[in-house]
Amino acid sequence: MPTTGHTMGTVEIFLIAMLIILTVPYLIWRCFKTEYYAPLVVVQIIGGILLGPGVLGAVFPDYYTFVFNPQVITALNGIAWWAVMIFVWIAGIELDLKKAWQYRSETSVTAGLALGTPLIFGCVAAVGIIMVSGTAGWIGPKGTTWQFVLGIGMACAVTALPILVLFMEKLGILREALGQRILRYASLDDIAIWGVLALILLDWDRVGRQAMYLVGFMAAAWLIRKLMRKVPERDRWYIGLIWLAANGFAADWSGLHFMVGAFLAGAVLDSDMFDQKQMDLFRNHILLAIMPVFFLSTGLRTNWEVGGFAVFAVAGVLLVASVAGKLAGVQIAGKMLGWQKGEASIIGWLLQTKALIMIIFVNILLDKGVITNEAFTATLLMAVGSTMLSIPLVTPKLEKMRSLIFKSAQADSAQSPPR
Repeated sequence: MPTTGHTMGTVEIFLIAMLIILTVPYLIWRCFKTEYYAPLVVVQIIGGILLGPGVLGAVFPDYYTFVFNPQVITALNGIAWWAVMIFVWIAGIELDLKKAWQYRSETSVTAGLALGTPLIFGCVAAVGIIMVSGTAGWIGPKGTTWQFVLGIGMACAVTALPILVLFMEKLGILREALGQRILRYASLDDIAIWGVLALILLDWDRVGRQAMYLVGFMAAAWLIRKLMRKVPERDRWYIGLIWLAANGFAADWSGLHFMVGAFLAGAVLDSDMFDQKQMDLFRNHILLAIMPVFFLSTGLRTNWEVGGFAVFAVAGVLLVASVAGKLAGVQIAGKMLGWQKGEASIIGWLLQTKALIMIIFVNILLDKGVITNEAFTATLLMAVGSTMLSIPLVTPKLEKMRSLIFKSAQADSAQSPPR
């Protein structure tokens, strides 16, 4: 532990931790110009891993334990919980279920295959991991084999809707027809993710509480929707956050996770209850100001005790299962629905974005003891790798498709008879 003439208090050490959290990822992102393959949010996730016990803690153990002591970690965890609850709440609000229903046939086929195929691939990979290395080191103390297999399978199938929005904004397709289609597919998958999570977390000792929560939630959701329509828009933000905290508490009390409550609190609200520009700014400010704390707290949970090679090997297997499953599912959907050439590949690679929602998902599994820190670390590495592949592989494909569309339009124009 470092010695100085002045004994630092918890507040000072906390601010040192905040300085590290905000500075290190920003400097890496800016100095190494990683935006093309790793936007700042991805660098922050990687930064959390590097600042965790497996890297910084191993190289500088005394300084690590000095800065990230139990009191500081408790304070950081509190900020991280609230930050990620708000972020998941926003993701729930931005689900456009009306659009998904309007195009339900095409959306359900694509979303089903885009989720179901990598889910199967991931489950097979999880079974293979257990057969090769056993359950020790991978299945948590409160987890069963089926929960582990289904949890890992869903981790391979997840698409991170908030990061997908950021990526499509960067590519300039968010408001285009293609971008809106991709959002519909990801939105249905988002609902499935939380449904599967609720199944995994179903606690038979608390099934009465969970039934009470679901009944109470439906009644409260009906009332909150009525209330939100009657109050001025400026009041909706305050009421929405009160609703978020209350529903998060109720879900956690029932034996589900507070993140399930946060998502449901947003999903029952309509996006048109809020100004879209304000919502975009709010999401971006949350990402800028407090989500880096969540990424750091996530990194603090990484673990390599079963051996670095084993963790990296499992991460590699899961990455292959995730990428291959997603691409295969979307390709099948494209053939069934008669998409134009190149569309399936673009959609498949964009739906690979897993950071954030997948990290939240596996954080919950870790909290509930379904998976171990080692399994958590492997899935986290898989999420980072999968997300970093998206932009570099989509950009040239998108440019090629736009070029083909432009040439086709020119040819049609040349063949049209003069007026």
